[in-house]
Amino acid sequence: MHAPFRRRTALITSIAAGVVLALLIGVGAYGLLRGPASAHESTNPRPTATLTPAAAPIRNPRPLPRSYDPEAFAREAAQALFTWDTRSPASTSEWEQAIVDAADPEEADGLAADVRAYLPTIEQWEQLRTYGTRQWLTIDTARVPHAWTTAVAQAAAGQLPPGATAYTIVGTRHRAGTWGDQPAETETRVTFTVFIACPGTACCRLLRFSRLDASLQ
Repeated sequence: MHAPFRRRTALITSIAAGVVLALLIGVGAYGLLRGPASAHESTNPRPTATLTPAAAPIRNPRPLPRSYDPEAFAREAAQALFTWDTRSPASTSEWEQAIVDAADPEEADGLAADVRAYLPTIEQWEQLRTYGTRQWLTIDTARVPHAWTTAVAQAAAGQLPPGATAYTIVGTRHRAGTWGDQPAETETRVTFTVFIACPGTACCRLLRFSRLDASLQ
């Protein structure tokens, strides 16, 4: 392994200042396991629960589209991170792989760990299937955080990949399924940071994701 690669990986991780750590989420955090009224996130207000008709299943994870536009790519990556459907025949590893396929090769292992932290475990997935649970994200804002601008200004030559940038996403996570014999949906406010590289002459690639609700500001 070359020294520049080690310095680059260390810098990207240190810029996040601990936000790219594994996210440990209990079974109850995935909603609809105990009914819509019991879903809870420790860093967010209690999610709201509403009735919603069942949508058609997402049969397979969708690959991230090729893009040269940093913000558009960051938004696509954010959507992909939060979109899954337990009614699909695809496994959690397949939902993960659809995102990791868009990784910068030098950051693929770290990115895979970040994505797994957002997805249900295999055991949780099987429980969620009994409720037909699906998840998606609506984005309110996507902006380059001030902390990233400062980090770029202080980085030494070669410490960041060409075109590296970060977008902090603010939006609403939706989870829907069936509780008893009634369709239900929970909504929770979320924020996180997407680290990407868009060199201009090549398509954007994913670097890392921050921990949920520990985004760069």
